[in-house]
Amino acid sequence: MGTSSIALGLMALLAAFMIAAAICDLRNRSIPNGLNGLIAMFAIPFWIANGLAFWPDMPIQIGAAFAVFLAFAGLFALGAMGGGDVKMIGAVMLWIPLPLFLSTLMVMAIAGGLLSGAMLIDMKFRRREQPPEVPYGVAIAAAGLWAVHQHYLNQFQSIGST
Repeated sequence: MGTSSIALGLMALLAAFMIAAAICDLRNRSIPNGLNGLIAMFAIPFWIANGLAFWPDMPIQIGAAFAVFLAFAGLFALGAMGGGDVKMIGAVMLWIPLPLFLSTLMVMAIAGGLLSGAMLIDMKFRRREQPPEVPYGVAIAAAGLWAVHQHYLNQFQSIGST
């Protein structure tokens, strides 16, 4: 699959934004709205650089990302996730090709589970009573980086495929 230098530059920008969001979430347990907005905004030139059709591909991509956002907004309503995490998931999913949506969510869940386990172990060793606030932006960034690599940068995609 050929990827233009503009698309590669935008992917590097996405990676930088996701890493910055993960660092913010680790430090402050908060992801700035502006950072999530930038992730979402730069998806549009990325689609154009990759030749995504204005109709119906772009509306389908927006609708699928919005569906994921709504599912996680439900978790926010239950108090299971932070608002910045939910916005970041919606923004990152704008970049993820539809065939990788479920795999990306699975990688995100596994990374989030490992992160939660590490936070619980840390809580026990430090003898803290409050439940830990899990910086889920780290898991979102890890899954986003994995998905971008799998679809756009993996030069060995044909190995093992049928």
